[in-house]
Amino acid sequence: MRVLLKATLDTEKSNEAIGNGKLPELISRTMDHLKPEAAYFGPLGGRRTAIMVFDMQDSSDLPPTGEPFFRELNAEVEMVPIMNAEDLRKGLSQLG
Repeated sequence: MRVLLKATLDTEKSNEAIGNGKLPELISRTMDHLKPEAAYFGPLGGRRTAIMVFDMQDSSDLPPTGEPFFRELNAEVEMVPIMNAEDLRKGLSQLG
């Protein structure tokens, strides 16, 4: 299932992670693990934010996906199922 992950990073924790070099390492590990089809980084609502779209094979993938952001960056993490235009067309065609 295609999932959108939005991680809004705590400023103090992410400042520490930048200072000690752990932020690039965490992002790299996450990218290697998720292999996202898209990934974007920038300030949203005045806070550092990572947005990634990836394929979640099983709901048991939820903890290893979100926990690094929670534990290491005190982040607010949201994950929601999403569709691209092709998925939407396919879904709407089933409504009869």
